Amino acid sequence: EVQLVESGGGLVQAGGSLRLSCAASGISFDDYDIGWFRQAPGKEREGVSCMARRDGSTYYADSVKGRFTISSDNAKNTVYLQLNSLKPEDTAVYYCAADMSPYIRDTPFDPELFGSWGQGPQVTVLS
Repeated sequence: EVQLVESGGGLVQAGGSLRLSCAASGISFDDYDIGWFRQAPGKEREGVSCMARRDGSTYYADSVKGRFTISSDNAKNTVYLQLNSLKPEDTAVYYCAADMSPYIRDTPFDPELFGSWGQGPQVTVLS
């Protein structure tokens, strides 16, 4: 059974930073693509970042490019999302997701392609 356990959400002032972690069990991140998504109240879930584990490619939404960084620790089977220069509009529940779908490379921010999801920590950015 695939389990994705996230941590690292919280409350932060605008301009601050947080690091989200996504620890996996039941899979090896070597074989899976990992995506980070977020969902704000009343809005659709949107893709934030994605790491294609098989070749290391990374993808970022335009809204977070230059501010967020996705990385991984193979030894810990954990993927991170570093959130810097946070803005109030970054406030959302953040989810990590994993899948092996070959279509993720073409549409890395399509949540329908990801079959396993974490529980979603809250990130709140105060203005």
